[in-house]
Amino acid sequence: MSVATAVTLPRRHAALEQAGLVAVYGVAGSLQFSIAVAQILLTVAVVCWLALVILDRETIEIPSFAWPLGAYVAITLIATAFSPDPRASLMASKQLVLLLLIPLVYRFAAGPRAGTMITVIVTCAAASAVVGIIQYGVLHYDNLGQRPQGTLGHYMTYSGLLMLVIGAALARVLFGTRERMWPALVMPALLVALPLTFSRGAEVGVCTGVALLLFLKDRRLLAMLPVVAALFFVLAPARVTDRFESIFNLKDPTSRDRIAMLKEGAHMISDHPLLGIGPNMVQPLYAQYREPDAVNAVNPHLHNVPIQIAAERGLPALAIWLWFIVGLIVALAKQMRVKDHRMLAATGLAAVVSMLAAGMFEYNFGDSEFLMLFLILVTLPFAANKPQTT
Repeated sequence: MSVATAVTLPRRHAALEQAGLVAVYGVAGSLQFSIAVAQILLTVAVVCWLALVILDRETIEIPSFAWPLGAYVAITLIATAFSPDPRASLMASKQLVLLLLIPLVYRFAAGPRAGTMITVIVTCAAASAVVGIIQYGVLHYDNLGQRPQGTLGHYMTYSGLLMLVIGAALARVLFGTRERMWPALVMPALLVALPLTFSRGAEVGVCTGVALLLFLKDRRLLAMLPVVAALFFVLAPARVTDRFESIFNLKDPTSRDRIAMLKEGAHMISDHPLLGIGPNMVQPLYAQYREPDAVNAVNPHLHNVPIQIAAERGLPALAIWLWFIVGLIVALAKQMRVKDHRMLAATGLAAVVSMLAAGMFEYNFGDSEFLMLFLILVTLPFAANKPQTT
């Protein structure tokens, strides 16, 4: 059922419905400021959802793309059970609870509410971007030792969220039929804040996501990219452009360390191909697999999403994750054919390709704030296709 033909469903528990909706909106906005607040609101949304399921005997619904994640949860728990430290692995596996955002968004952000949630996300990100710019320009968060982190606790999380929101804002500008002015106005702040974090993976992700959106709108728009690149190198501070150029310098210490981590991950996978070394076990076992040419003595993860998943959970887990990603891309591509949903579908596609591109250099899929926003953005196109309940 499309948004255009959606009907208003009668509800006996309007207060629970409204509280759940507000909580889901709150999760989308607050996770860009405080993960603790976002998780509290997530709990509220879960309670409201379960209460509605019980009181109204609702059928629990999830979009079809999410089914592989059930298998991913199962194999993660199996890998946890066989981990050398099951307790530590279980603590890391608690992040799987965040996958509940898919049915929550699908349930509460139905119909036109999906578009409203994009507005909430872009607005909160704009405020966070301004904070990051002030940190760089006024507070001297202008070097690798002290980078802008906006309203969050870490610059990598901050840059990852900016990356996703830039895709959402540009998708609305290119494919939206209304409310396009606001994302266009805040886009400069988002685009300025991101490179100031010196996060090269997020920059690669943004470039990939923006290129995809321009291609989907009109492939001739890709001609704008060299112009934008030229402006970046002319206008950006030397520290920022030097950091970007280091992507292509294989002698850069961080680049060398990432290459070493790929080799270490390959050894972990070779030794434990079925169930991996266990979730959250990369750091404790790092010394056993450390390459002689590695730069850091230890790393918390392998800075590569597919390698990290295979090393921690095994090759079957990686296959399941790839099943999820491919199925999600196919489902979003189908949504692009629906005129009313092109903006949201484009947002989801930009989020996926940006995550994949940046995920070659950073384990962003394991970052709670990033994962939460990612799941929200890729679920919204499917929620928009449902009738709104009141």
